[in-house]
Amino acid sequence: MTPAIEALVKAGKDHRVIEVGDYDGENRRESLAQSLGVTLDAIFKTLVAKLDRGELVTALVPINAELNLKSLAALAGAKKASMASTKEAEKISGYVIGGISPLGQRRRLATYADQSILSHPKVYVSAGRRGLELEVAPGDLLALCSGAQGVIAR
Repeated sequence: MTPAIEALVKAGKDHRVIEVGDYDGENRRESLAQSLGVTLDAIFKTLVAKLDRGELVTALVPINAELNLKSLAALAGAKKASMASTKEAEKISGYVIGGISPLGQRRRLATYADQSILSHPKVYVSAGRRGLELEVAPGDLLALCSGAQGVIAR
């Protein structure tokens, strides 16, 4: 059980853990969506970004979208944002790239989600290990992450 799963269990939130395998290659996103039986916009990737004031934050955007760093910075009350290095992201989250979850991080980061997350009854995020996904209600996810939302995907 990963720390992300433990966080959901401890909070008593409904969820489902889904073993999907570690997809590589050109069609990995489509393969993941097909195996989950959902559209790409219901699956959210967890990215770690660095604000100009040095703070690391988590951003949740659909896997078929890109993170708009300028919009993220504005939502977080900063002037600029950039992607954190792999080393920074792994060290602060306690997870490896490709398996970073917004839940159960080593050091809890402020979380910002694209507002499209609320348009789905269930969303899918990494469970803290490559090839392992969590199905969870977006409201529950945002509540556990103390997440704010806005338009941060493009």
